[in-house]
Amino acid sequence: MHPSSFDEELVPKDLCPADHVVYSARRKAAEISEKFPEALVIGADTIVVVDDRILGKPRDPEDAIRMLRCLSGRTHQVYTGVAIAEDRVVHTACECTDVTFRELPEELIRRYVATGEPMDKAGAYAIQGKASLFVTGIRGCFFNVVGLPVYRLSILLEELGHEPTFAD
Repeated sequence: MHPSSFDEELVPKDLCPADHVVYSARRKAAEISEKFPEALVIGADTIVVVDDRILGKPRDPEDAIRMLRCLSGRTHQVYTGVAIAEDRVVHTACECTDVTFRELPEELIRRYVATGEPMDKAGAYAIQGKASLFVTGIRGCFFNVVGLPVYRLSILLEELGHEPTFAD
């Protein structure tokens, strides 16, 4: 695994959420592909959207608390863009999932933020971690909310001629 150095703050602010994550995923995949031109490179970017506002990764614990207050008792969308760079061509796709949170008491939010888990997560939560306690419902791909829409990625790979294999 080779992390990209692409700064997600450089994504143009006027893009819709789907275009936002695809732009970022494309830039990440293209950057790593330049370093490894013979490799098939996968890039991804995930954001949380509520009230047409994008929630990226929190800047600090207070920002994480603010985000979780905003998501409390509501349904929001999680968008992930995926990009595959192969032979200097980048192919992209996007997935969107609806996630509904229960009402989050202030003390629960603060205890969760104190764990440190939300600090590097879009929307300040990890559905596969401690924040699984917050989720009352999900419509769409669970793996998208984790950060990699496995089904959408597999379809994109198949379209590029890469059939799935099941190793023993």
